[in-house]
This record gives sequence, C-alpha cells and structure tokens, in this order.
Amino acid sequence: MPKRLTENITSQYIRAANSLTSEKARTKIIAYVESYDDVYFWRQILSRFENDTRYFEIMLPTKDRFLDRGKKAAISNMLRGLGDHMIACVDADYDYLLQGKTANSQMMLNSPYIFHTYVYAIENYQCYAPGLHDACVMITLNDHHIFDFEDYLKSFSRIIYPLFLWSIWMAGSSYFNQFTQSDFNNIIHTSSFSMHRKNESLGRLNDKVQSACKRLSHKYKEFTDEEKDKLSKQLASLGVVPENTYLYIQGHHLFNKLVAPMVRKVCDILQQERTSEIRRMSIHAAQCQTEYTCYENSIEPVRSMLKKNTYYQNSSQYQHILSDIGNYLNAMDAE
Repeated sequence: MPKRLTENITSQYIRAANSLTSEKARTKIIAYVESYDDVYFWRQILSRFENDTRYFEIMLPTKDRFLDRGKKAAISNMLRGLGDHMIACVDADYDYLLQGKTANSQMMLNSPYIFHTYVYAIENYQCYAPGLHDACVMITLNDHHIFDFEDYLKSFSRIIYPLFLWSIWMAGSSYFNQFTQSDFNNIIHTSSFSMHRKNESLGRLNDKVQSACKRLSHKYKEFTDEEKDKLSKQLASLGVVPENTYLYIQGHHLFNKLVAPMVRKVCDILQQERTSEIRRMSIHAAQCQTEYTCYENSIEPVRSMLKKNTYYQNSSQYQHILSDIGNYLNAMDAE
C-alpha cells in the first residue's frame, strides 16, 4: 500500500474531535467532492457504508472561505489533510487510464484516500447505455422500445476507438498540447441526431476519425502499430474495449453533445405516440383535454431525469468504486 500522506491540523482536529465523543457516537468521515453535481452521486455510494459506528459528510473544498470547485481544488485541499477521516472523491478523467504517466495521475492513483469514478466522469455513468431506455420511460411514461441505445453507442464507440488511442497516447506524452481533448471532441462531434439517418451520421463520423488518424500517423511516427497494440492491451486490462469507449471520453461532451440530444429526440417521438393515443382513445373533447393535461403534468425534463437515472449501478466500473471504499474502511477498522 502506498505510504500515507502527512496529516495537517485539519485532519488532526477531526481525529481529535472524534476521539472526544462518546464511544457509542458515530465517527465522522469528511468526503470532499469536486462540484454540486457530485454530491448526490457520492452520497449514494457512501450511504451504503454508514452504520452505527461511522457516517460520512460530503463537502465541497474551500479556499480562503470561498468555494473552490474542481478536481485540482478537491485534491490539493485534501493533500494538506488527507487521512483516515478525510477522503477525496473525484472524477477519473484520463488520470486512471494514464496509469501514473503524469503527476496528476500519480497523485490520484497513489493515495489510499483518493477515490475515483473509473469511467471518465459522473456524466458518463448518467449516459450508461443499458439504462437509457429506462430513462426514456421515466421521462415519457411510454415503454415502447423504438431505438436501440446500446447498439448505437457500441457503434459510436468502435468508430472513435482508433482516435481515442491517439488521444490517450498524446495525453501521456510530451505532445500532450498538440492534440488536446478539445481537438478530439471536435472530431468526434456528430451533427444533429436523427433516428432514421443514424447510419449516415455514423458513416460521416467514421470518415472524420479515419482522416484524423491518418494525419496524426503521418506527423507522429513514434506511435507505431506495435505501440497502439500495446496501449490497446493495457486499456483492455483497465476495462476499456472498443465497444465501451464512450464511457471514457470527456463526460460533459458525451452528455451535452450526444446523449442528451439523442434521448430528447427519442422522447419527442414517444410523447407524440402517447398524445396521439390519448386523442384516439378519448370519447369526447373534454376527456381528451383532461387526459392530455394529466399526461403533460407527468412528463419529466430530459436532463434532470438522466442525472437521476441510476441504472449504471449495475456496471462493473461502479462495482470497482464500492470495492475500493469497502477495502479502505476495512483497513481503517483493522487499525
């Protein structure tokens, strides 16, 4: 196990405060997160481990009495006081996949008190393909399966995977600022989603990705086919395969530019189906209006329901988080 980081006054204060409480009182463990959106996600995880001896308080890091959000703020704030009763819960970003090739990656992976998402960010979990149909049902109250989200995101992932390898390699090399994540996102961005033209859209995406890979191969000859195969095997050992690449790209881009618009288009059709059914089944205009109003009041916003969808808890990546938290607490209890 990596050597523990030195505790500062804050951590010592928490330990001392806990030691002064009654033996029957619960120990408080502070968990710092990056932003407001992270609070609910990590609360769902940490609640599983609360009992009559311990509980967690989730907080945003502060600096000079002002909120200081973001991964760097969460980690740097806690590096001054991480310990048994103070932990950091952050997005993995590329740091998990880089496996210590950068200072940030080393910092995140080497501390027993820093826990991460395994996928790029929380938004990637919210876009977990097997749960998107359920999200549509929650939004529209229509269980008609009109679109295969899993198949589409597998196809999307396979197409972008060769360029994703380039993105990871560049991020861990001295060329990290020559091909940024913004550059990667601009290339994999798809035009306005259409259920009926998805194959055309994926075809255009494939052309863009192949063209970009060709340009990069011409310019950076160090990343040979042998190196690509080596990196691909390393990523596979971390759970990344061509079919699930979407879980490891920038979460905000995935959520805002691809999945949320895609779900919205599907939900629009499902809502139209439901309202057409109401008009067809209604005996008179008054009944139609009543049913329509009732249905309209039951429909939920797409973005908020995607953020509340928890189907990702079935994923292997999520189970890794639970295992890490459990191991940490078992080690703390054994002391």
